[in-house]
Amino acid sequence: MENEKMKKILVVDDNEEILEVIELILRLEGYQVSGLMDASYFNQRISEFKPDLILLDVMLGALDGRNLCNLLKADRLTLHIPVIMISASHNLNDIQGIICHPNDFIAKPFDIGNLINKVGAQLAA
Repeated sequence: MENEKMKKILVVDDNEEILEVIELILRLEGYQVSGLMDASYFNQRISEFKPDLILLDVMLGALDGRNLCNLLKADRLTLHIPVIMISASHNLNDIQGIICHPNDFIAKPFDIGNLINKVGAQLAA
């Protein structure tokens, strides 16, 4: 029964256009999507929305998404949620250098097929 429910994805990106594009793509793929432009309500949104996956931008204005990733992976209530980091200015080695261990990484600008495949793979894992 669990697999029949619509999977929920939280997208956190401070670029409104990118956020809207990712939300649209994922909704067209049949996912329930919630978007955040900053991390102010990050924990609240996670506890209310209960995402199955989080797409998290590295640079969130004054915040660093890698720190949020570390907090998620250190909390027993959220460590099970796969995190895919997204960045235009960093690569996977930069991200792992801050001891953040995302489940996957997508570089911007991203290929739509690649985004869909990576999201699907994490949700199937």
